[in-house]
Amino acid sequence: MKVHGLLFAGLAAMAVAGSAQAQDKTLAIVVKGLDNPFFEQINKGCQKWNGENKDSGYTCYYTGPASSTDEVGEVQIVEDLLNRPDVKAIAISPSNAPLMARMLRKQAPKIPIMTIDADLSADDAELRETYLGTDNYQMGVKFAEHLMKLKPDGGTVCLQLGNVAADNINQRAAGTRDTLSGEKGTDRLTGQGGWTEIDGCPVFTNDQADLANQQMADTFTANPDLSAFMLIGGWAQFAPQAYAQVTDQVMEKLKSKDLVIVAGDTLPPQMEALKNGRSHVQVGQRPFEMGYRAPDVMIELIEGKTVDPIIYTGLDECTQENVDGCIGG
Repeated sequence: MKVHGLLFAGLAAMAVAGSAQAQDKTLAIVVKGLDNPFFEQINKGCQKWNGENKDSGYTCYYTGPASSTDEVGEVQIVEDLLNRPDVKAIAISPSNAPLMARMLRKQAPKIPIMTIDADLSADDAELRETYLGTDNYQMGVKFAEHLMKLKPDGGTVCLQLGNVAADNINQRAAGTRDTLSGEKGTDRLTGQGGWTEIDGCPVFTNDQADLANQQMADTFTANPDLSAFMLIGGWAQFAPQAYAQVTDQVMEKLKSKDLVIVAGDTLPPQMEALKNGRSHVQVGQRPFEMGYRAPDVMIELIEGKTVDPIIYTGLDECTQENVDGCIGG
């Protein structure tokens, strides 16, 4: 009887714990793709929040499509979450901003929706309560400022972008072009400020590291006098072995700065690339901070508190000169 009593007590305790856990309200973070190491930093921030807020009654839930190329899959995940009674708020990094906006407009969610890392377009901004993440236009400005320091006389440049409909990447490209040209609203560099985009560029990676590296290799081969290659996102560097092979073919040019590489993000393999002379500048976002702060922002929205419509998380500017002390992540 004593054994049975202990067994019953143990099962009862497990049931209570399970019931308490089941009653937790879900704060969902939906990213563009689980295959991108950048978003894993957001997940780590989310999980740290969970570890520090076990008795809050809320759980931070990180999810997304398996592949960053699955735009429709991301929209479907958000739509499914909207139909779950335990989900009380959602933070979305939209891969295809117009596609996500159409679904949100149709569904008219009754729970708070915010964006994280990537925003909806200005025309659709009313569909979310706030945006938490990088000032992407300013990130593009920083790309350009560093490039102009390295190449004050201008030259030829190729911009590598991600998804055609990703608002965050398009904002970075706009900041880059406007700053290099000295003119707002520059759609393409055709000599303004001494800079010209080469034929065949920009190139679009669709968030695929293998494609990004192939594009770089092809561009270097076809344009031996190229002055600068700009990774508006870090895609190629997320596959460090392939990126090393691609940059091996131009290492002498990188050392002499005849060819300059400016890139986005500062994850560990990217900082190694910078230390090894395989890039000259890394402008970093703060994805861990995004994931860590998002649950608190969602709770504030749930509670009806006033939240700024835009919350920027800052940038880190890492160069070959300050790489040993520059904070990556």
